[in-house]
Amino acid sequence: MRLPDFEAWAMFAAVVEHRSFTDAAKALSVSKATVSKAVTRLEEHLDTSLFNRTSRRLALTESGRRLVDHAQRILAEGQAAEEAARDETAELSGVVRLGAPMTFGLLRIAPLVAQFTKAHPLVDIDLHLSDARIDIIEMGLDATIRIAEMPDSSLRARRLSDVTMHVVASPAYLAERGRPQHPSDLGMHDCLCYSNVATPDVWRFAGPGQQTVTVQVRSRITVNSGEAMLPALREGVGIARLPDFIVGDALASGELEEVLTDWVPPPVGLHLVTPPSRLRPARVEALLDFIARHHGC
Repeated sequence: MRLPDFEAWAMFAAVVEHRSFTDAAKALSVSKATVSKAVTRLEEHLDTSLFNRTSRRLALTESGRRLVDHAQRILAEGQAAEEAARDETAELSGVVRLGAPMTFGLLRIAPLVAQFTKAHPLVDIDLHLSDARIDIIEMGLDATIRIAEMPDSSLRARRLSDVTMHVVASPAYLAERGRPQHPSDLGMHDCLCYSNVATPDVWRFAGPGQQTVTVQVRSRITVNSGEAMLPALREGVGIARLPDFIVGDALASGELEEVLTDWVPPPVGLHLVTPPSRLRPARVEALLDFIARHHGC
């Protein structure tokens, strides 16, 4: 039986991660020729091209896209196996690539990253903040934080806690337009909607007696950042549905008021999402456990 060319698979994954043969070679502390030969060897064995190469651009072929998940898993599991074999008392070291939503990342994850790197001086964190839906495999992330209901996928999702949602408006808006008493009243109001969901203008509520209501609202502003709604809310433009970590301070100060308090939006799950493999380097496991301890489990 011929064994797989594990070195070639790992180098293929490194080229994808670093988007360059040269940068992959630097990261692996080998020559560019070594990386290039390994990828060529893998392509010849598989009888397919993995990259479309030009002088300015390196892009995965369709075959490359289908195989990159396997390559990254081989690399990650090899790294994890080596770390597991080391003395458990050895100090954590290496890079952890972590994703998070923009506002939640700034407010709740960045402070934890600072604490973790202070406690583990040999661990470097590459923190990617974005409210866009990202492909953690394609971006080479070790994990990402997602605030959403997770669809079925090959990714592993660990639910940490619920994120409470509030329906809010400014006192000035409510004085001018009135306070909705039932979700159906929202049809007579202007609303601000978050675009990074499947149906931004469809809002769901749970109310007294286990009633559920779904309403379609009129959006004056649709934006891909919840925090970007705050200026419009303060100006009295409309009503928004936002998580506690964005509007909690404004509610406490009275700058915004909560409406429809008997009709609450379903909470949204806060998840740690990782690639399919159960094996992770010790530094990644340590950071994820550190985040989990501070966010509910």
